[in-house]
Amino acid sequence: MSQPIYNRVALIGLGLIASSMFWAIKRAGLAGEVTGYARSAETRDTARRIGLCDRVCDSADDAVDGADLVVLCVPVGVMGAVAAEISGALKPGATVSDVGSVKRNVIEQVGPHLPDGVHFVPAHPIAGTEHSGPEAGFATLFDNRWCLLVPVDGSDPDAVAKLRALWEAMGANVDEMDAEHHDLVLAVTSHAPHLIAYTMVGVADDLQRVTDGEVINYSAAGFRDFTRIAASDPTMWRDVFLTNKEATLEILGRFTEELFALQRAIRTGDGDHLHAYFTRTRAIRRGIIDAGQDTAAPNFGREPLS
Repeated sequence: MSQPIYNRVALIGLGLIASSMFWAIKRAGLAGEVTGYARSAETRDTARRIGLCDRVCDSADDAVDGADLVVLCVPVGVMGAVAAEISGALKPGATVSDVGSVKRNVIEQVGPHLPDGVHFVPAHPIAGTEHSGPEAGFATLFDNRWCLLVPVDGSDPDAVAKLRALWEAMGANVDEMDAEHHDLVLAVTSHAPHLIAYTMVGVADDLQRVTDGEVINYSAAGFRDFTRIAASDPTMWRDVFLTNKEATLEILGRFTEELFALQRAIRTGDGDHLHAYFTRTRAIRRGIIDAGQDTAAPNFGREPLS
């Protein structure tokens, strides 16, 4: 067990990431107490039933009262409203962070609501599954995954270092990045791929010459993984695309250009172009495996269905 890094941590929003944070914090003894709050009474009841958080509160103010670290684990579209709600209850000297996959918009939403003397250190753990809700979390979610810290102008170095220590103790690799670059990188590695997956599953659903039964029964591994990605939380992803609009549209524009080039190669029978392209992209997959971010096992490193 490690020494506690924070006396009290408050988790606002009790879905997959918050739940996993709690179990990872308890696994390593990183906080004296973890409080939690969710807007839904049903979610709060579930959290109490499964022992998620040392204390589940019925208001956000109660959850953040006396907390040394407050982590906003809510959809990015409501970060500002939640920050406004808790601003009056924040402890002087506390750190406020988040887990949103968009950073510039979150900084613009949250920053103006935080009182002087409260430190703001945005963060983004790049980890998750297609499951959501308080029962979806597990202690090892962040092990050997990356968490990006995105300090704002004037972020207190000690507050940044302490938050880095927490994420590292929860098993994550930690790096720092500015907000604009973060949003562009995530548009490439996460946001656009999710949109493409949603689109491909939607195309299959719309293609009337292929029946639902055929799509389900004869799904090859590529389409199965599209459906896994497309099963992600719809509220979260709606907010991601609306709040990271510029970077996502830039990457989708590049994607469209590449797609047109591949269409032309297929139409004209340009096998050399296709082979060279696929060879180059195959190397990216090898790099991901070499970096320890996946395995070479079938089904994208996940256990096969029993």
